[in-house]
Amino acid sequence: MKSLLRKIIPAPVFKFFQPFYHYLISLTGAILHGFPAKHMYVIGVTGTKGKSSTTEILNAILEKAGYKTALSNTIRFKIGDESKKNLYKMSMPGLFFMQNFLSDARKAGCTHVVVEMTSEGAKQFRHKWIDLDAFIFTNISPEHIESHGSYEKYRDAKLSIGQLIETSKKPNKMTIINGDDPEAFHFTALKADTKILYSLRDVEPYSVAEKDTFFTFNGAKIKPKLVGLFNIYNCLAAATFAKAIGISNDVIKNAIETVDVIRGRVEKVDAGQDFEVIVDYAHTIDSLEKLYQAFPDRRKICVLGNTGGGRDTWKRPGMAKVANDYCDQIILTNEDPYDEDPQKILNEMRPAITDKPCDMIMDRREGIAKAISYARTGDVVLISGKGTDPYIMEANGKKTPWSDVEVAREELQKRDGKVKLIH
Repeated sequence: MKSLLRKIIPAPVFKFFQPFYHYLISLTGAILHGFPAKHMYVIGVTGTKGKSSTTEILNAILEKAGYKTALSNTIRFKIGDESKKNLYKMSMPGLFFMQNFLSDARKAGCTHVVVEMTSEGAKQFRHKWIDLDAFIFTNISPEHIESHGSYEKYRDAKLSIGQLIETSKKPNKMTIINGDDPEAFHFTALKADTKILYSLRDVEPYSVAEKDTFFTFNGAKIKPKLVGLFNIYNCLAAATFAKAIGISNDVIKNAIETVDVIRGRVEKVDAGQDFEVIVDYAHTIDSLEKLYQAFPDRRKICVLGNTGGGRDTWKRPGMAKVANDYCDQIILTNEDPYDEDPQKILNEMRPAITDKPCDMIMDRREGIAKAISYARTGDVVLISGKGTDPYIMEANGKKTPWSDVEVAREELQKRDGKVKLIH
């Protein structure tokens, strides 16, 4: 419908009326489905990083506590025991999707719904008419600047999601805010019945050692299988909420220690090789640095590009510099160029790599294969940028089906025909 309207209506007119169009679509969906969020306990999670992981961890805790849940995030859509991959390349799809999802969750008898909420979704009013019981803020750093117009507008779009707590008519509303984030004060100002700040101080002592990650919560030592300081934050956000609604520490500990993989988030590709291959969604300067920091004292072979041709061009040299600072071997490759020349994107990254060996390989499969060919015993190959993204977005609307995980598995098999392919 939207593409058809673009063809019919002159561009300046369409741009002017576009916000009204999105608002009307959002309201119509809510009316048609009877405002389903009013009838379930809904937790909205937002931030620049960690949203999907936090929602997955929180869903695991709620399930372990015996609740029937629905989950909507960048990775998948789950209602009860039914789960399907998110193939939309967006966390909050439009055209009534969110209200339809909530309606289906209600019909299925779900009591708790966990929703990843994004600034892009808020920009198009897809967060509207979702009455929240709880709001979780993970963190914020520069992202989608060109789309929103400025960092401040991006932050305010995130804040507008939190304001759903203020407009919600539900009782006992709460906010769970990362108190270590410099922008936390904007979110703590939201009006709620209960306001809780979480901080790394709450989990001391803790360790982010690759082979010995643990943190302390409510006096209990919890050993997640998920590595990295960022995952301790994600676990802490989920655990803080769970504690606030009365879920026992034993359930929280057991659930967190049971989560062994979150698809596309520091996901290991294990085909029997004697080195590690990791696929991760990291696509910002900060998230890329934190990914590399999670594997200290390891020879790192890093595959990266810059997702989102035509936008956020400012971060290209910054991401390349992070790779230069942390990686031992770098492969720059294509991600999602859209209508921009993919070679131009890599050319804008390359000058920031000053003292590390770097290959520029446009074909992403060939880039991953080259990285694997460089690997030796004990190394780690880090393939970042796409995570579970199901397509490479190219010029003229072309969508090439893609999976970093499956491609890495296939290339491992080619490297050594004796390696057992694990599905």
